[in-house]
Amino acid sequence: MGSKPAFDELWGTRRGKKPRPGFEPLARWLTETQHSELVRRQQAAEVAFRTLGITFNVYGEEEAAERIIPFDIVPRVFTAGEWKSLSEGLEQRVRAINAFIGDIYGQRRIIADGVVPADIILANPQFALQMAGAEPPHGIYAHICGIDLVRTDADQFFVLEDNCRTPSGVSYMLENREAMLRLCPELFDINKVEPVDTYPDLLRDTLYSVAPQGVRNPVCVLLTPGHFNSAFYEHSFLADNMGIELVEGSDLEVDDDFVWMRTIDGRVRVDVIYRRVDDAFLDPLLFRRDSLLGVPGLMAAYLAGNVTLVNAPGTGIADDKAIYSYMPDIVRYYSGEEARLPNVETWRCREPQALKYVLDHLDQLVVKLVDGSGGYGMLVGPTASASEIERFRAALKAEPHRYIAQPTLALSTVPTLTEDGLAPRHVDFRPFVLTGANGVSIVPGGLTRVALSKGSLVVNSSQGGGTKDSFILAEREDEG
Repeated sequence: MGSKPAFDELWGTRRGKKPRPGFEPLARWLTETQHSELVRRQQAAEVAFRTLGITFNVYGEEEAAERIIPFDIVPRVFTAGEWKSLSEGLEQRVRAINAFIGDIYGQRRIIADGVVPADIILANPQFALQMAGAEPPHGIYAHICGIDLVRTDADQFFVLEDNCRTPSGVSYMLENREAMLRLCPELFDINKVEPVDTYPDLLRDTLYSVAPQGVRNPVCVLLTPGHFNSAFYEHSFLADNMGIELVEGSDLEVDDDFVWMRTIDGRVRVDVIYRRVDDAFLDPLLFRRDSLLGVPGLMAAYLAGNVTLVNAPGTGIADDKAIYSYMPDIVRYYSGEEARLPNVETWRCREPQALKYVLDHLDQLVVKLVDGSGGYGMLVGPTASASEIERFRAALKAEPHRYIAQPTLALSTVPTLTEDGLAPRHVDFRPFVLTGANGVSIVPGGLTRVALSKGSLVVNSSQGGGTKDSFILAEREDEG
């Protein structure tokens, strides 16, 4: 990372001297609010989160204790101009992702034209052969995407990864905003902040819009693996706020290629399933035979066009980090334009020259599994021990195709509350992009994740990260 300090989103490069234009109200609020008062409000938010049950499980821990994701009281702020630029780039990328997924399960033009190697797609564990030749209702595969962004300076954002399988975290975006409105109402008086509370309505409208052809009053349900799942709070939160039923696999059955929900008043036909169950567990007749989470015959109903699955099976291939490395080419191929949101520079370790470079620079790079998530299976070279580096070196030599590597970026920072006062901490950002039959919708907000340890670049909640509210400022009259 070098000696150059990270870009701070409040102070820019002149930390503590003069805030960036448009950020003066936040800087003044931080200066005038006592540290003890910030701590009091933050603790009040965390008590409320625990009372509401806004928790997650960390798998593999003996305690299996449900934890709240730490919440930071200092918001992260985007100007209207920054958000406009990000929104345009997000829409372009998600449209390309949908075109790509439709192509690889259809004509596979991108393979025939040599843009993406066939084996990275066809031999990918996330490639669902069952989807070959199938077309979902309205031709949409990735209805809900969470695109992880990082920032390195005033004008430069990069896409860190794409989440198109079952992206999570939107409940934290909404609950963080509720906490800020309740505990720091004065911030909304001094800043004109765009609302995020329309997300459940937009999501419901998206689900209704992609119902099978001819269905006028669709019945939508949210399919959850159950209350032991780490994101169960979010599942119940979204179902409740959309006014749809939260169901488990045992609540549904397939009869004559239609899906039915069992109720105390009899069976009700289901038209749209927002599924938060991974592909492998969706249907024991076509995927994992030992799955108790899915619905036997669900894929037959889906392939017959009688039910919509959101997101479609097989979309997880777009999450793969080897596929990610081709995204600038994918965007260009389907849109005819250069990607407005660039990727982080990426070395594909499956390529001999790239592997050689990575092995020679392991102490400087971030190495990731192509199918990894949650901060697991990752090496952060500059902070890794010698034994960790050697362990990754052996793994790379044994299975280079399973890894990609990226430079260690100087991620931007945002002032964050610590025991010793405010201090800069690194952040990333996950906005949520909805694609329905009526087009693309993006709520002006997202999930800001923050690395709470000094100097840490790992923001994942499973690795000790926290969250912040994300303020999108409304456009001022002089900006119009």
